[in-house]
Amino acid sequence: MSNIFDNREARAMLIAEQQKPFNDENYIYEIKFDGIRSLLYIDNNIVDIRNKRNKQINAQFPELCNIYNQVKEKCILDGEIIVPINGKPDFYKVQKRVMMSNLFKIETSSKAHPAMFIAYDILYYKNNDILDMPLIKRKELLNSVINENQYISISRTIDTNGIELFNLTKQQNLEGVVAKKKDSKYFFSKRSKNWIKFKHMSDEDFIICGYIKKSNNMFSLVLGQFNSDNVLKYKGHVTLGSSIKKIMDHNPTIIENSPFLFTPKGNENAIWIEPKIVGTVEYMANDKNTIRQPVFKGVRNDKLVIECRES
Repeated sequence: MSNIFDNREARAMLIAEQQKPFNDENYIYEIKFDGIRSLLYIDNNIVDIRNKRNKQINAQFPELCNIYNQVKEKCILDGEIIVPINGKPDFYKVQKRVMMSNLFKIETSSKAHPAMFIAYDILYYKNNDILDMPLIKRKELLNSVINENQYISISRTIDTNGIELFNLTKQQNLEGVVAKKKDSKYFFSKRSKNWIKFKHMSDEDFIICGYIKKSNNMFSLVLGQFNSDNVLKYKGHVTLGSSIKKIMDHNPTIIENSPFLFTPKGNENAIWIEPKIVGTVEYMANDKNTIRQPVFKGVRNDKLVIECRES
C-alpha cells in the first residue's frame, strides 16, 4: 500500500452543492474563508504547501514555511491560505500573491500583507492516514496537533446553529458558511454531499453588450452598466447559466465595434450587439467593484437599459 504522505497523493475533498442555510444537530458549521485551498505536508523541519492541483506553492508564501514549528506531529493538514486585511480575508491579495514569480516582490508582499493558513481538517497523523475517521474525531485530533500563532490557526466550528452563523457572516461581510456532517469520512477529490455551502450572493442587472463563443458550445456574455456620466462601462463576463438562445430570442442587432469607449482586454473576439437587452446576474458580493462567480439568471423585459447603473 502506498504512503499518501511520502508520495504526495492527498487530494482535497470538495463541496458538492450549495443550499439555503439550515440548522441540524448532525452537522457542524464553520466560516467559509475566501482564500486558496491548500494541503500542507508537515514533518519535523519541513512544510510542503500544495494547491488543489497538487502544485507546490512554497515560493509564493515564504512566511508560511516555518509552520512546522507550530505542529506537534507528522501530518497532512487541509485548509485555506488567506491574506487578512483589517481582520477579513482579501481574496484579491492572496490571488495576486499566488500568481507572483518575482522573489523580491513576493518577499515585499509577504512582509506588507502576511498570509496565514486556516486549518480545518487533518488527513494524516504520525504514520497513518485517518480518512475513515469521523470528521468530529478528526477535528479533535486537529485541535491537539496545532499551536496557533499569526501564521496558522484552526477553523472554529459550532454545532446545530447554521442559520445563526450564516446571518453573522453576512453582518461581517464574509463569504458564507460550510456545513459538514459530523460523522463524514474524507474522500480524495470527491464532491461530497456531506459538505454543503451557504454563500451570500447578490442579484444585479446588467446590459448585454456582446458574447464570446467558447469551447464545449458555451458562450460568455459581455456585461456593462452606465456610470453617473451616462458612459457605458465594461463590467466583465458571465458564462455559467448563459444561453445564447435566450439572447437571440430578443433579436439583438449585431454591431461592428465595441459599444464601450474602447475594446476591453480579453474581448478582442467578442461579437458585439447593440446594448438594448437587460439581464440579471447573481454573483458573490464584494467591495472591489467587480463580480465574482457570476451566474446568469435570465433576461429582464421590465427594465430600461438606462436604469442599469453602477452601484
